Amino acid sequence: MKRIIIAIVFVLAIAAWFLLDLGQYLTLDMLKAQQRQLGAFYQAKPLAVIAVFFIGYVTLTALSVPGAAIMTLAAGALFGVVTGTVLVSFASSIGATLAFLASRYVLRDGVQARFGGRLKPVNEGIARDGAFYLFSLRLVPVFPFFAVNLLLGLTPIRTWTFYWVSQIGMLLGTVVYVNAGTQLARINSLGDVASPGLIGSFAALAALPWIPRWIMGMIRARRIYARWKHPRRFDRNMVVIGAGAAGLVSSLIAATVKARVTLVEANKMGGDCLNYGCVPSKALIKSARVAHAIRHADSYGLAQTTPQFHFRAVMARIHAVIAAIEPHDSVERYTGLGVHVLNGHARIIDPWTVEITRDDGNVEQLTTRAIVIAAGAEPAIPALPGLDGSGYLTSDTLWERFAQLDELPRRIAVLGGGPIGCELSQAFARLGAQVFQIELGPRIMPREDDDVSDLARAALTASGVTVLTDHEARRIEHRDGQYHIVLHHGGHDIELPYDALIVAVGRKPRLSGYGLEDIGIETDRTVVTDEYLATIYPNIFAAGDVAGPYQLTHVAAHQAWYASVNALFGQFRKFKADYRVIPWTTFIDPEVARVGLNEREARERGIAHEVTVYPMHELDRAIAESATQGFVKVLTPPGKDRILGVTIVGDHAGELLAEYVLAMKHGLGLNKILGTIHTYPTMAEANKFAAGEWKKKHAPQTLLRLVERYHTWRRG
Repeated sequence: MKRIIIAIVFVLAIAAWFLLDLGQYLTLDMLKAQQRQLGAFYQAKPLAVIAVFFIGYVTLTALSVPGAAIMTLAAGALFGVVTGTVLVSFASSIGATLAFLASRYVLRDGVQARFGGRLKPVNEGIARDGAFYLFSLRLVPVFPFFAVNLLLGLTPIRTWTFYWVSQIGMLLGTVVYVNAGTQLARINSLGDVASPGLIGSFAALAALPWIPRWIMGMIRARRIYARWKHPRRFDRNMVVIGAGAAGLVSSLIAATVKARVTLVEANKMGGDCLNYGCVPSKALIKSARVAHAIRHADSYGLAQTTPQFHFRAVMARIHAVIAAIEPHDSVERYTGLGVHVLNGHARIIDPWTVEITRDDGNVEQLTTRAIVIAAGAEPAIPALPGLDGSGYLTSDTLWERFAQLDELPRRIAVLGGGPIGCELSQAFARLGAQVFQIELGPRIMPREDDDVSDLARAALTASGVTVLTDHEARRIEHRDGQYHIVLHHGGHDIELPYDALIVAVGRKPRLSGYGLEDIGIETDRTVVTDEYLATIYPNIFAAGDVAGPYQLTHVAAHQAWYASVNALFGQFRKFKADYRVIPWTTFIDPEVARVGLNEREARERGIAHEVTVYPMHELDRAIAESATQGFVKVLTPPGKDRILGVTIVGDHAGELLAEYVLAMKHGLGLNKILGTIHTYPTMAEANKFAAGEWKKKHAPQTLLRLVERYHTWRRG
């Protein structure tokens, strides 16, 4: 209520200002005409005139109405340079702070709630460099005085910082205008005071706070590069190491903007996603899902039967899918797009030189302005006694090994309860293997909420997977021609025989063999980078799995834009990598998709939130397709429709999530989703109904009771 009252007072005051045309009294002609009379008042009652002037100046600036420049000239004409400067300096700073506080109190919460995601970089910049930004704005008269006050009120800058920086930053301009006021007769317009030359001088002064930072950056760069010899010329604008998602996108961007770029890949173009991860695993999951549907055809009114297939044919299809997508990432395509592609191993020799050992044994060195490290990741292998020599598989190696088999291994042990382990476990179980999934922790998919983890476990169990949580793998034993994995659970050791062991405990960035340690690039589980994805060397960047913090193909491509643009154009402007809205999906059946916070993370971070859940078993399309497992879960701030995070469990959850990703990216709330027409009957309607569930909980009950009385009265 107080905010509304303050807003009304401001609106009425400003309306009165314009309706009563009070601005006519604050013109240069009026000031000249009244100069003698005002001077006489000041001579008769100096303290009263000073008090009235001070209060009037504060009020004028607090209300953000025009006239401050004329009043500053009047201060010089009436009080002289010293007294006028003191009066205007304090009055303008106090009035500006009042306008700043009014904007903060009335507008900031609403603006931050609606545009908080997009304003996050601004907020972080103001929190870090707010005093410098404000000082620069105050020094340059071209920036409207009132606009600076109101806009800064929407940011997290401290009130005291705003006041003292304004006091100091406006002082020089105040002196200029007050001094000009002492020569009022010679001034015909405000342009006579704020000439282009004077504004240019102020702009130069505004740059002063940033010059020390620029100099310090130059000094740091010289210190980092001191032991290296800088090339006189460069063979390339950019060299990219690794042709996975990050490397492909980085090199493509460079070629698109006509930079000379070389892409170096030691293995297969397309990286892990095409050859070992996303593509083959989804092809496998599709075959397994069809087998599962055949096995449970009675759920759709058809005759139940056992699927008949040759495992070699299943694996052949997977490799055919890879081959069909391969041209998108091929050497030929990227060469045609302007990228110089080399097959070989790259090693960074110095900050501007990359040595490439070609597949044919030839070695060449390229000098380059910038380097992007996009070496990707590889399966993490635990230090498990007996594992070496056991013939274990990983998500990288199983595709080639299994393609050589006529039959699916009868007993498969999968070590790891994360997304990769869950996807492979369910797929191979649905194809008929006896699968044991082994997880050290108390639950699978530990990053998800408990209800999501429980539902995933139930789905895997229903597919035939034996999920063994709280089981520690101790060692691998081989005797009588049979491999066993020895597990520890409940104080006892358990021996589990298997025909194939898949290690899927996670992936680790490829950090060795690229010369990082030789030139002092820091690593800490990933390549250490700043917010612009630069290493300690400002011209060497990292992107993708090797940089973290997310091992996702779409994040690697997202980072590649920042790394390549900063590498090529960072001398003009650099962009901070944006991780505000990152979606991901685990492709088990039903799928688990998420963006933003889940309940567990919100509790850990102490973020106040409400939870809205819409169950899939109420959705018409889900019922028609016998796909009623799962739910849409949305987190919002208490009483607000802004989306903090969404978790969807269900058929096509990855596709359903896209609507929420878009909404979060652009600051759209649940009311916007509720007001959007969704095709009936579709799975996407679940998003609208989830928004409807939120709306029901926040319906205006008092208003509804009044409406009910109105309708009762209308019925007589």
